[in-house]
Amino acid sequence: MSTGTSRNQAIVSDFSSDASALCAVPEQDERVSLLDDPEEWPAFGRPKNALPEGAEAREVLWESFIVLDGMHCATCALSIEDALRLVPGVLEVDVSAAARRARVVWNPAQVLPSQWMAAVGRAGYRCLPAMDALLREQRLRESRRALWRWLVAGFCMMQVMMYAWPAYNPAPGDLSAEMEQLLRWASWVISLPVVLFACGPFFSSALRDVRERRVSMDLPVALGMLITFVVSTLGTFDPQGPFGHEVYYDSLTMFVFFLLSGRLLELRLRNRTAGALEAVTNRLPDSVERRDAATGEFTRVTLRRLKVGDVVRVLPGEAFPADGVISLGQTQADEALLTGESKPVPKGAGDHVSAGSYNLRGMVEMRVEQLGNSTRFAQVVALMESAALQKPRLAQLADKVARPFLIAVIVAAGGAALWWWPTSPSHAAMIAVAVLIVTCPCALSLATPVSMLTAAGTLARHGVLVRNLQGLESLASVDTIVFDKTGTLTRDGLSVLTVQELPSEGACPSFTRAQLIGLASAMAASSLHPVSRAVQKYAGSEGDIMPAPRQLREISGAGLEAEFADPRFEERVLSARLGSAFHIGEKPGVDGVQEAFFALEADGQRLALLRFWLSEDVRSESAEVVAALVRDGMHVELLSGDNASVVERVAAQTGIAQARGDCTPQDKLSRLQALQAEGRSVVMVGDGLNDGPVLAGANVSFAFGRSVPLAQARSDFVVMGEQLELVWQAILLSRRTMRVVRQNLLWAAIYNALGVPLAIAGYMPAWLAGLGMAASSFLVVLNAARLARAPGLSEVAVPAASASYSPLGSDAAARALVTESV
Repeated sequence: MSTGTSRNQAIVSDFSSDASALCAVPEQDERVSLLDDPEEWPAFGRPKNALPEGAEAREVLWESFIVLDGMHCATCALSIEDALRLVPGVLEVDVSAAARRARVVWNPAQVLPSQWMAAVGRAGYRCLPAMDALLREQRLRESRRALWRWLVAGFCMMQVMMYAWPAYNPAPGDLSAEMEQLLRWASWVISLPVVLFACGPFFSSALRDVRERRVSMDLPVALGMLITFVVSTLGTFDPQGPFGHEVYYDSLTMFVFFLLSGRLLELRLRNRTAGALEAVTNRLPDSVERRDAATGEFTRVTLRRLKVGDVVRVLPGEAFPADGVISLGQTQADEALLTGESKPVPKGAGDHVSAGSYNLRGMVEMRVEQLGNSTRFAQVVALMESAALQKPRLAQLADKVARPFLIAVIVAAGGAALWWWPTSPSHAAMIAVAVLIVTCPCALSLATPVSMLTAAGTLARHGVLVRNLQGLESLASVDTIVFDKTGTLTRDGLSVLTVQELPSEGACPSFTRAQLIGLASAMAASSLHPVSRAVQKYAGSEGDIMPAPRQLREISGAGLEAEFADPRFEERVLSARLGSAFHIGEKPGVDGVQEAFFALEADGQRLALLRFWLSEDVRSESAEVVAALVRDGMHVELLSGDNASVVERVAAQTGIAQARGDCTPQDKLSRLQALQAEGRSVVMVGDGLNDGPVLAGANVSFAFGRSVPLAQARSDFVVMGEQLELVWQAILLSRRTMRVVRQNLLWAAIYNALGVPLAIAGYMPAWLAGLGMAASSFLVVLNAARLARAPGLSEVAVPAASASYSPLGSDAAARALVTESV
């Protein structure tokens, strides 16, 4: 095994061996200082901007991800954010209490990972770099600790209840003073493991808050536990004193058990719902078999040692480690992560495979073409990580309310204790405990983020990536949807039916038809637009291979421009344009047929002109999706830059009443702004390639099509697969998500509105307050978990048509119409 591999495994082993100590005193921990090595930074982060060729890792900003331990609420997240923002060189911080992760953007010229991790440790929390091995180990360790605390609390609660039962309603002479005192002492001894072990997280969090002079949700809970134990202890040691009338070990152990039960169930549900991100990031294998160029033998190496051009062997059941091409063997691949389609895709020699997709059948060999952050898998993970750490408006409001609410809770508990103190000091203390526990706003802080993350995870599993978590909230209130045509209502692809040479101003004898097609293909190779891909595909069989252009630029909504060196005259420059008739300066051709033009010019004179006749298919489900949207009360429009007659045909076939063709990007944006001026909330569905301005201007936007560069898409949602109905289903799920959020917020408000007066009035004992608090948090998470099984996403809810539709009926009809016109 290589030195680099051994070192990486050593780091993982060191961190995993004692994660509880990590970041406790980070500046003195050599294990943390290992992360200051730039070679380790890609293991838990990525460059914020593209790393220039030849540049070192220290010369760019880095975006790193860490997993946090010891935090339980929104105020903990705010405390960590505050601590990190005070570190010089830390530029951006996002902490998610629901995901228990943090995103840190930092400048290596000013600060290193060990230093900003030290700030987390000084704030009283533990952190782990979000490496796969460390993350799995941390989650397993956390679950085991929570289970042990719950078991100890449950066992001790049963024993204490057994000793407390004789004192509930004894008949005269049943319970002597000596026996009652003996039972108190036994209960005190059995309660010690609960206080010293099971209550550990509450006390440690509260102590950290006191030391840092802040308030979190664990502080009132810990105060309630401590007051209960102290009052009961005083009653045990001094039966004749002011607190000797009654002890509350049964209440203490019961509400500790209820609180730990709620947290354990909440942890399990979080791991299953909000843990979708971890399931995605852990798809890549830790190592892979790579062929040695010298010996031809395969040896196992870590992914970090792979390079572009390497040949690797992928066994059945393994995930493909990078983007590449199959060079040997046949198999089937599960590409559900990238497309949302669960049906396996056959793969053979020459077929492309994507990192993160699974090899389901046979052993294959593949040649690596893209690695690391360049792969589509890395872009998917980046989007999911970014969305998981975002805070919707409602969550931000809950965070702001949490701290003053907690202070008010402590004040209210003190006031209740003073009011009841003359009646009975011990009773007054327990009323204060009930107020402290019943009003803890855990449910309020969990209501929004847990629901949003669950919905985002559900969408991701079905092929819709959420780039902006706030988009879920906005999507629930949209009333207008605007479609682009190409790649959305129609298939994400075009085909060239034929190519026509048109008269030009000057002859171009040095270039044949095949060479002109080759020049057009050389330009199209730099664009992801469906027209460009169709031209490039057609040129593969009809065109010659030509040199790459220079100074190429893409004009949104129009086409491409570039320059070529004229092989006939060294100093002569050829200007070329590829795109719409408007872009070339020509009149549109046959109505009902999409077309693209290629013009070659030199010295202000047009040398050659080609017309590419194209055809596309309307998606079979488009009409049903539009009908479903209209039934739901949505206003639907179609805006496209394509020929108006083609747009009208597609609109008629799909049932869209309002359609407009020959639109420039500015025309689309103007129409969008006009709709918004009417008071409408608009969602835009485009192909993500030339709809940047209108996607950015819409209230909510979808980029549709597998060809979208995820890192550059300017939309709130990205539809990865080929199913248009996912747009409609995302709208339905967003509406259901907001209903769940409102239900959670309403429940949290009603619970506190009823619980506080009952606790102050003395009608809610401490154990019942603990049960209510645990139940409220658990119900919020359980209600949010219903979004993981949202109807309409587990199966196709829109019936598919029996046959696909083409604006001309079929490619054969299209070719006939084109031939007749030519």
